[in-house]
Amino acid sequence: MTEISMPDRRPADARFSSGPTRKRPGWSLQHLEGALLGRSHRSLLGKAKLKEAIDRTRRLLLVPDDYKVAIVPASDTGAVEMALWSLLGARPVDVFAWESFGEEWITDAVEQLKLDDCRTHMSRPYGTLPDLSQARPDADIVFTQNGTTSGVRIPDFEWIAENRRGLTINDATSAAFAQPIDWAKCDVVTFSWQKVLGGEAAHGMLVLSPRAVQRLESDAPSRPLPKIFRMTKKGKLDADLFEGATINTPSMLATEDYLDALRWAERIGGLGALQARADANTRVLSDWVARTPWIDFLAADPTIRSNTSVCLKIVDRRVVALPAAEQSKVAATLAGTLERAGVALDVGSYRSAPPGLRIWCGATVERDDLEALIPWLEWAYQTTVADLPAAR
Repeated sequence: MTEISMPDRRPADARFSSGPTRKRPGWSLQHLEGALLGRSHRSLLGKAKLKEAIDRTRRLLLVPDDYKVAIVPASDTGAVEMALWSLLGARPVDVFAWESFGEEWITDAVEQLKLDDCRTHMSRPYGTLPDLSQARPDADIVFTQNGTTSGVRIPDFEWIAENRRGLTINDATSAAFAQPIDWAKCDVVTFSWQKVLGGEAAHGMLVLSPRAVQRLESDAPSRPLPKIFRMTKKGKLDADLFEGATINTPSMLATEDYLDALRWAERIGGLGALQARADANTRVLSDWVARTPWIDFLAADPTIRSNTSVCLKIVDRRVVALPAAEQSKVAATLAGTLERAGVALDVGSYRSAPPGLRIWCGATVERDDLEALIPWLEWAYQTTVADLPAAR
């Protein structure tokens, strides 16, 4: 590769991974000294810590008082699959997918649950939404509010019918805390700790509306349910699950870390401040893309672009003219060059997404670091493509 001068200024923190994401500003291990280590999560103190996490989550996300909130196993994936396996089957189902995790929920519905009346709505190529107007008011709807691997989010919740008879299941893992959630249009909302608030992995959050609770208690599926999916006992909602009595053993160290992130969010101004930070971070990249001819958003429509997992594609004609495998090699070299320079870690596109970059802009990222990153993106790209022939 041709030698090109490096920029002088470096990001103070090079972690731009889309999950687990960077810790909150000012974080250190010392902030976890209150963790309840070596104690049972079922002790009074253990349950109190877990209940505090639930209560702070409810307040921060403005969850309605009559909705239920629980900490569940296996991150957001576990929370989504608990909902799918426990709730689907009583009505027709519409599953909408515009990235890899949404496609997994299609696999669950079609190949695993083998639902009788299940319509799947998939967008092709990456960077677009399927036709959301195809959602049936009498059907249960499964969707991903923000596609972590595609950088595409829903523009709003208007496409969900006010008088719907089915339930809506919203996988909001990279949207929660950074994008508005219309609770009146959502019956199940799931997310994990390791996205917008920078918590640790393996723990999921499950939020249920009264309508979802009614379904659980009145239309129990006949299929067998593993223990980690069970939310009812003797036909009634397991109320203890939503008061801090988790199904299996949680990490109290990770719980303390999540509590620390929630407290930080409260200190800086709550939900509005978190969303504003993500928006401001994304504007840094948007302004750069607008003036840079070799890069563009994977999502062409600005109304559906994510403000957390920002996905970019290379549009330089020298690269686009290459075979697909060579385009992937250019993108991998670009990401590797940034990593070796220590200025941007884990910014390659998701393995099943088109080749490019994926830069996390969630609330724990500092805008100054993104501004410092821009010259390095230019340096790394020009270094990567310097020896490519000019486009014809």
